[in-house]
Amino acid sequence: MSNFTRPQFEIALARAQEPRRRIQVLAGPRQGGKTTIARQLLERVPGHYASADDPAGQDRDWIVQQWEVGRTLGDALLVLDEVQKVPGWAHVVKALWDEDTAAKSKLRVYVLGSAPLLVQRGLAETLAGRFELIRVPHWSFGEMREAFGWGSSRYLFFGGYPGAADLAEDVPRWRAYILDSLVETSIARDVLLMTRVDKPALLRQLFRLACDYSGQVLSYTKMLGQLQDAGNTTTLAHYLELLEGAGLVAGIQKYSGSQVRRRASSPKLLVLNTALMSASSGLSYTDAKRDRAFWGRLLETAVGAHLWNRADELWYWREGNLEVDWVARAGRRLASYEVKSGRRRESLPGMAAFAARYRPDRRLLVGAGGLAVEDFLAKA
Repeated sequence: MSNFTRPQFEIALARAQEPRRRIQVLAGPRQGGKTTIARQLLERVPGHYASADDPAGQDRDWIVQQWEVGRTLGDALLVLDEVQKVPGWAHVVKALWDEDTAAKSKLRVYVLGSAPLLVQRGLAETLAGRFELIRVPHWSFGEMREAFGWGSSRYLFFGGYPGAADLAEDVPRWRAYILDSLVETSIARDVLLMTRVDKPALLRQLFRLACDYSGQVLSYTKMLGQLQDAGNTTTLAHYLELLEGAGLVAGIQKYSGSQVRRRASSPKLLVLNTALMSASSGLSYTDAKRDRAFWGRLLETAVGAHLWNRADELWYWREGNLEVDWVARAGRRLASYEVKSGRRRESLPGMAAFAARYRPDRRLLVGAGGLAVEDFLAKA
């Protein structure tokens, strides 16, 4: 693994070697490799690294202090990690960047954040026109295969967390690491400390529910019936957005050709890294493979998470008994995907009905009778 670099590193390196133009933002979930990419950059170009990921917290003066260090280095790279944890960070960065622009400084700046939704709020509100975004998603099957030699079944169960790969032979220890070190840290430090959450217990319940029902459409009303002290549907929708921003789970909306109807639909729950689903299930790797229903949901989740990380937009589609697992848009091209684990009926009337109504550019069956799962997940 020591010689492995993610494709995002090549993008970041190329931009770090360009003349100073815009602030570069590496955004993605925890343990996606943002800090590693930054440290690899600093092996190639001169610069300074600083992290705001301190339980005691940092203030705006900390950003100014780190920026001054970067200025003393001249034509160099300043990396500010976990910067969204500094209240009002975007306003400080904007003021300092504008000062350097007026002074024709050559200092280049990289901002790293573990919660994409929270980072983007600061960017959109304050730094419009001054930044470029480099997305660093969960590790793909192709990356885990290259770094650790994993096959598709191993990837389906253990997911795309490189820091947990060496624990895969000890599933109880691996599970504890995922739930305690990754999930709880993401919820406690990337959500609860950054955003007002009136019902933190409900947020955690919602995460577990999403893991149990990943790949299934569940109305907010049904969610309310399964959660304690659930409040209302608006609260649940907001909490799902927070969990998505932390890179944990998402509520995928129904495709209808109408933005209004999409937002009003019941969400299809999707875990964004299958490790979360496996760890929450309590199943061993062997038992999970024997449980055909669970393995089928794991497969559908892996395909959905792969598309979520790479497509511009992702939906599901359902009309009556007709259903398409995933509908994705990349650029102007629309594609529909059906995932088949061998436990479903042979015919796919949902795909045909969707194609007749919306005429997608591509229709793809993944799994039994179609493109092999390994081949699909290996695609960049």
